[in-house]
Amino acid sequence: MEQVLGRVTFRQRDVVIIPVPFSDQKSVKVRPAIVVSNDKVNSRTEDLVLVPLTSVLGGSEFALRIDEASLERGRLLALSDARVDKIFTAQKVLVKRRVGTVRQEVLHAIGRKLSRLIAVAS
Repeated sequence: MEQVLGRVTFRQRDVVIIPVPFSDQKSVKVRPAIVVSNDKVNSRTEDLVLVPLTSVLGGSEFALRIDEASLERGRLLALSDARVDKIFTAQKVLVKRRVGTVRQEVLHAIGRKLSRLIAVAS
């Protein structure tokens, strides 16, 4: 997170701690998430597009394993899955802190899973 004119900025690939909504939209749990929105979008809007991380492993073909080797910097408390099928948006002000940055290859793998998730049938 950087300060620009009093505003905190986030970069694509940041791993942040943020309240993540459950799919029923009635409850949230504070957990890590990866910023997947690009830096141009992040600099122009008050929202981030995020993929949540969970320590509940497996359970989805759209899950991507995230371990210490997946990080360029920082660390996670537990082996995690990035749940690409649970992508969400959140206001930047909800972010508690940044805890790391994933490697570029991880972002590309997330992009491939996202493309499969939203593939349009011909």
